[in-house]
Amino acid sequence: MQQSAASLARQPARAGREGDVLAVVSQSGATVSFFDAVCDRLLGTTEALPEPHELCFDPTQRLLWCTSAYRSGYYHVNGGRRTEVTAIDPDTRRVVEVLDLAPEHGPHGLALDPARRRLYVSVEGSADRPGGVVVIDTVTREPVGRIDTGAPGPHWFAIDPAGRTGYATNKEALFVSVVDLERGVLTGKVDVPGSEGLAVSADGGRVFVAAPYAGAFAESAKSPGSAKSPESPESAKTVESADSAGGRPAAGVRVIDARTASVVDTLPAEHVVMPVHATSAGKLLVGEMRMTPDPVYRLGRQAPGRLTVFSTGSLRRLGELDTGQGPLTITSSPDGRLGYVACVVSSTVEVVDLETLTRLARIGIPRSGEPGAHGLAYIPRPA
Repeated sequence: MQQSAASLARQPARAGREGDVLAVVSQSGATVSFFDAVCDRLLGTTEALPEPHELCFDPTQRLLWCTSAYRSGYYHVNGGRRTEVTAIDPDTRRVVEVLDLAPEHGPHGLALDPARRRLYVSVEGSADRPGGVVVIDTVTREPVGRIDTGAPGPHWFAIDPAGRTGYATNKEALFVSVVDLERGVLTGKVDVPGSEGLAVSADGGRVFVAAPYAGAFAESAKSPGSAKSPESPESAKTVESADSAGGRPAAGVRVIDARTASVVDTLPAEHVVMPVHATSAGKLLVGEMRMTPDPVYRLGRQAPGRLTVFSTGSLRRLGELDTGQGPLTITSSPDGRLGYVACVVSSTVEVVDLETLTRLARIGIPRSGEPGAHGLAYIPRPA
C-alpha cells in the first residue's frame, strides 16, 4: 500500500531514498514488480519465465538477475526443472537476456562478486553429476565455469566479502559445502542437520545457516505422482534418518566459524527457520515459519511468521516482530537501516525499520496460484 505524506514524515528510515527501488518476485504470478523505496508506489511490472525464484542486483553492470527454478511447483515437488536465468534492466524494466544454462538445471541461489565480475548460480544435480554452482561472467553474460558442491540439491549460495570462499546449503544433505572460488573446487563440508538459507557476516568471519532442513515443510507439500529430485548416495543421507536416530534437531541458526569451518554456536528459534540475512550494519535477520500440516493447502496451514533479529558480533538477540505468512526471503537496504521480508503464503512484503524494529508497511504482491512473494532485491538509484 502506498504511504501518505504524513505517514512518510514519521518514517526517518525512508529519508534520502528518492529514486531507490525495491524489486519483488511473484512466484506464481511469474512477474518481477518494482516499487518506490520511499512510498511503496508500484512503478511497473516485468513478466518473467514461469516460477521465478530469487533476485540479485549487480550495481556494476546495473542488471537485475532472476532465477527460474522449476516449470511448476517446488523443490522435490515440481513439474520439471528449468534451466534459465534472466537479466533485467531495472531502470527500463525490460528483459535484456535470457541465459540458458542447459544441461544445468534447477537454478536457484544467486551470489555476486562485483569486483571480479562473477555471478554464482546454484544448480541441482542429476544422475551423472552432483549439484553445483555455475560461474557467469557478468560482462559477457556467459558461463565460464562450474564448481561441484558434492550434494544433489544446493539451494542457497553465499560468498565471503573477499570473494575467495563460497558456501552452499544443501537442503536434506547433512552438510554445508565450502568451495574455493579461486581454484573452483570443493574444499570442505561442515556437518549440519540439513539446512535452508544462509548468510555471511560483513567481516567474513562467520557463516549463519538455517537448520535443520525444513523436512516437515517438504513433506507437507508432497502429493501422489509428484516429481522428485534424483536419488544419490548423498541424498539418502537425509535429516529424516537423523530424526529416526535421535529425534529432530532443535530449530535455529548454526553459527559457523569461517576460519575453522566448524559449527561453534546455535542461535535458538521456536519454529522452523528458512531465510537468514546479514546486514551491512551487523544485524542478522532470521525468518521463522509457523505452520501445521494441512490436507488441502500444499504449503501447509500457516500462522503469521516471525522476524527475529540478532547481532552478528555478540550473537545477542535484539528483538522480534510478526510478519506475514511464510517468510521465505529477506534482504536489506545497503546501509542496513531498512529490512524487507517476502512472505510466500500471504504474498506480502514487510518493510521494517531495523533501528526501531517496527513495521513501516506491508506490500501486497499479486499472484495467480499458491506461492506468492519470493525473491527480493534493493536497487539504489543510478549514480
